[in-house]
Amino acid sequence: MISETFPVGPLQCNCTIVGDPVTRKAIVVDPGGDPDVILARIDALGLNVISIIHTHAHLDHFLASGQIKERTGATLHLHKEDQFLWDSLEQQCRLFGVPYMPVPAPDYWLADDEALACGCGVALHTPGHTPGSMSFWFADAKLLIAGDTLFRRGIGRTDLWGGDYATLERSIRQRLYCLDEDATVITGHGPQTRLGDEMRENPFVRG
Repeated sequence: MISETFPVGPLQCNCTIVGDPVTRKAIVVDPGGDPDVILARIDALGLNVISIIHTHAHLDHFLASGQIKERTGATLHLHKEDQFLWDSLEQQCRLFGVPYMPVPAPDYWLADDEALACGCGVALHTPGHTPGSMSFWFADAKLLIAGDTLFRRGIGRTDLWGGDYATLERSIRQRLYCLDEDATVITGHGPQTRLGDEMRENPFVRG
């Protein structure tokens, strides 16, 4: 599996490109800005993006989605329970003083345990940070893209629209901490971590 993660946009959201080395099909996770940078990396890796998937619908995880869709023809994917956030993206940008880049409605709603388009991963519904928060698990590569659900020695905030601490804690314990302890965790912002380390050392939720 081909994978590359780098921070993008004004809030330095971690964007991840995941591709199949045989079919060259790829997905882009959370393109939070800098579309030219993302597209340049896709070209350098020799991949064909067929879907753009989102861990959730906060503004910093979508800012380049519309432009990448327009330039690649890829489909947009989101969990249905975050539609209310997607519908308010312009208001979110205004509230945080970030220029709004128009983005069309999602093409498909992500489902729990759904296989991802690249053929090498699965979507996990991990609500709490938002009602529709998703994580993406790539078992063969021992790679978990956790979005803003789990951070290195931290967890996602729950004081924003639709957030709920008890739900977030349950998602981490029941959906993430049952995965391979050796997995690398790509967080929504900041450094990656190791799942087993979070299970033992995360001060908010321990396994």
